[in-house]
Amino acid sequence: MAAWLMRILPVWSRVRLGSVAGARFVSQTQSPGAAGSAAVSGLSPVEHSDDHGHVEVSLYEKNRDFHGFHKDPQVDVWNMKVAFFFGISVAIVIGGTFIHYLPDHGMRQWARREAERLIKEREAKGVAVLDGNYYDPSKIILPSAEEEK
Repeated sequence: MAAWLMRILPVWSRVRLGSVAGARFVSQTQSPGAAGSAAVSGLSPVEHSDDHGHVEVSLYEKNRDFHGFHKDPQVDVWNMKVAFFFGISVAIVIGGTFIHYLPDHGMRQWARREAERLIKEREAKGVAVLDGNYYDPSKIILPSAEEEK
């Protein structure tokens, strides 16, 4: 475990998530003087030179497989893999746990438990499990034949 941490620790010191240093892009908005211009400008990186004549090149030009996590290509790919692994794993594990522990939809499990409880209770009393009458006929008050007319 310690040897593994010693190999990974130098990589973690270079990790900066979400940093896109040195990338400058051209704006898509037209300047007020170019209102009737027919030329369409594409989104392309600007090569900007400083006072010493050094040219700034976008990270995408240096590394075509740039994911936006770090300047160094190996750290960038590693950070991308780590971010997606943990992102997807967290979504699946926590999402699955959340869905598993949601309450009983439609109270189906409760209805089953209640039916089993009633069956055990009726078998213990010696009463039929299913009866032809839904309600107890002795408790139903029916109108007399004279009241119906």
